Amino acid sequence: MSFGKVITLNTGATIPQLGFGTWQSQPKEVETAVEIAVKAGYRHLDLAIVYGNQVEVGAALKKVIPSVVKREELFITSKLWNASHQPAEVEKELDLTLSQLGIDYLDLYLVHWPVAFAPGDNLFPQSPDKPGWAVLDAETTLVDTWKAVIALPKSKVRSVGVSNFNATAIQALIDATGVTPAVNQIEAHPLLPQDELVKYHKQKNIHITAYSPLGNNSAGKPLLTEHKVVKEVAEKLSSTPAQVLLAWAVKRGIVSFRRASMKLASSPISNKWSCQLKITGKSALLALGTTPDSTSHTCMIFAGILISSTSPRRRKRPTRSKFNKRLGHIYTGSAGYYLDHCCSKCVYRSSRELTTCSIPVNHLSRS
Repeated sequence: MSFGKVITLNTGATIPQLGFGTWQSQPKEVETAVEIAVKAGYRHLDLAIVYGNQVEVGAALKKVIPSVVKREELFITSKLWNASHQPAEVEKELDLTLSQLGIDYLDLYLVHWPVAFAPGDNLFPQSPDKPGWAVLDAETTLVDTWKAVIALPKSKVRSVGVSNFNATAIQALIDATGVTPAVNQIEAHPLLPQDELVKYHKQKNIHITAYSPLGNNSAGKPLLTEHKVVKEVAEKLSSTPAQVLLAWAVKRGIVSFRRASMKLASSPISNKWSCQLKITGKSALLALGTTPDSTSHTCMIFAGILISSTSPRRRKRPTRSKFNKRLGHIYTGSAGYYLDHCCSKCVYRSSRELTTCSIPVNHLSRS
């Protein structure tokens, strides 16, 4: 198994602690990268229909199953995209994913974002009035979507969970259905440790899988592998910065994904990825989460959007001056939308925009 370490989910399934991610992979390279990665020892693949490369991944799987591994030796995750949140569309998109991958079932299926887009073939349904903005579905709630997800046949999906959800949205799903997600996939690394969210997940026995373990450079900032503190810790431990960052995640019991690349795919999986963090090194990395830059590597919407049509969480809309200074839940009008911003840069330009049922596409990471 990848990394030689596995985590047991609340469903009883085991998940390898190091995975091979396909987000932002180069076109026409994913097939070869996945094939090489599986041959090198990776057994956990993280996919999504919005990544646009599942057909290539499927071609790679045909090359390695069963000649290199049995299907049951792989742990394959994919995600339900925003434009298929409507209950009637959930299983249809799952079937499309299985068809693209050429497999009969997924080990884990996640609701990619707590945001429902208008249904249709367009992954990002464009607003006719606002180019670059995606049209939201003001009718479908997260509870509606979750009920459809947990009703999926076990023959097609072994475990289900969510991605980019905050504690409020997750608790609403649990309260409404009694079913706790097996996993929540979020961005987590020393600059964005998500301590409170991690604490909540431990209380609820929800496992965290983390993307961007080396930092998120979507904002054009250097990766954490270039951070002075990370380099110093790595040097003291005779390890690489990447090994140190992965060890940080392992210490917290988090599954992490390395982004697919030809170079990474050919690196054999072994315990060399897991350097042993000494107390001094761990403390230095933990301190990064309290620095001014600790939220600047990400600008994503962690949204409890239209959680429930029966009991919307209404808040007074903040004034423009307060809106630009505060973080937290922003009410976006009569549809009952709440946007929970993770950083001060992830704000809209005027209170008028808060009343529209659309969001700027560039504010929504595809991770």
